[in-house]
Amino acid sequence: MLAEPSASSRSVQGLPIHRTGTSPVPRPRAGDDPPAPSSAGTRYWPRLLAVLAVLACVTRIPSFVWPVWNPDEGFLATQARMLASGGELYETVVDRKPPLVPWLYQGAFALFGDDSLVPLKILAVAAVFLTAALLAALARRRWGDGAGRTAGILSVLLSIGLNPEDTQAATFEVFMLPCTAAAMWCADRRRWGCAGLAVAAAFLTKQTGAAVLLPVLWLLWQSGRPRGALLRLTAGGLAPLLAAALVTTPTGFLFWTVTGSGAYASFTGSELHVLFRALGNTALLAVACAGVLQPIVRVLRIARTGAADLWLWLGSSTAAVCLGFHFFGHYYLQLIPPLVLLGTAALQILPRVWLPTALLTTACTCAFFLVWGLVTPRPELAHAARVASAVQARTQPGDRVLIWGIHPETYWLADRVPASRFLTAGLLTNYSGGRNGPQVGEKYAVRGGWTTFREELTTRPPTLIVDDARGKPYGVERVKGLRKALERGGYQRAGV
Repeated sequence: MLAEPSASSRSVQGLPIHRTGTSPVPRPRAGDDPPAPSSAGTRYWPRLLAVLAVLACVTRIPSFVWPVWNPDEGFLATQARMLASGGELYETVVDRKPPLVPWLYQGAFALFGDDSLVPLKILAVAAVFLTAALLAALARRRWGDGAGRTAGILSVLLSIGLNPEDTQAATFEVFMLPCTAAAMWCADRRRWGCAGLAVAAAFLTKQTGAAVLLPVLWLLWQSGRPRGALLRLTAGGLAPLLAAALVTTPTGFLFWTVTGSGAYASFTGSELHVLFRALGNTALLAVACAGVLQPIVRVLRIARTGAADLWLWLGSSTAAVCLGFHFFGHYYLQLIPPLVLLGTAALQILPRVWLPTALLTTACTCAFFLVWGLVTPRPELAHAARVASAVQARTQPGDRVLIWGIHPETYWLADRVPASRFLTAGLLTNYSGGRNGPQVGEKYAVRGGWTTFREELTTRPPTLIVDDARGKPYGVERVKGLRKALERGGYQRAGV
């Protein structure tokens, strides 16, 4: 039977309290000095960080099984090669994403070579570890040593709780989560300039990372000194954005990260398909998070009043997942940090028997997703590898190739130069994620895309063009502009 605390002892500065015996033990409000460390405080972090490091390595073993996990990894790898060859981001190398992860890939390739993604996969392990450590620090500051351990372990175990193609890839969300956790860590300690830098880093990793700004602003308002803090937060947030815009190109940066995705971020097109994907990924995450969702639901009324910033974080992250109405599985990774902390908060209120049950349940679901990642077949990767082999057999290194499809990893696997800055047909037809409704076609392409594309094919025609549409609505037979380009270039079928 759950005993509900009285209103006077339910929370301290809006945060749930942990009960020891019969006396409530208050935890510090955001910005206060932390409590004095326990006698085992000097051993706390080395032990916990070692556990988190081992768990992060084990849970991401499947990421090293395959050379590439999804098209995002292939896109980034191909972009990095183009940048290393003198390409300019948002000019001759384009995508609807901010620059940090392409630069990260470029830097890793410069140091370790561009024929393997293993260095990036190791960095992804480090990102999972850092996210868990920051969440553990947040939880420990608010609810004590045990809560810190709980939050850290839950964070790592839940980090693979979706389709392995979404969780094991070294792509945007994996590198965004440490930035969002760092923003909350800094805001909790009233380090507003650093919080602004972390919010900017989250946005520069992926646009939806900016959702963490809402709970950061809430903590700022709660601090009682909003004017000066807001100035520091704003300065910290704007400086990296301006720097990124100037390093690339201001108009290109604004277009490719903000204003150029109107048709892509649309509800219209294959609504039923998108609805099933949303329900499927929501169900997967619910299964993975069963161990923390049960405690949250059990104490929902109490926990909601005791962790407003965490509920704001979850709400803004949910809005970010829904933005654009695509509901890809990797979008849902953004929900995990606030769910971890809300679950940890709930476990501080419930009887202690709930904690081992929550950890055991989460460990079991983690084992399921780990095995799934190890044994799942990869037919799309096998197809991309076959196409890459065919491209290599018909071309020479240095030849320019156009692969008309949505699998840019084929360029990287074939080690051939893309003939266009548009690495997928999606940028020129608005096809994405199975949408085959009315908003797929040339007129829904990125603004100015077809003019640039025709110039590329005319001035430096590709040696080989591969139609990899496989019956999709962006196939050559349905795209008039591409058919005309083939006719003008005198291309003939070389094989199937």
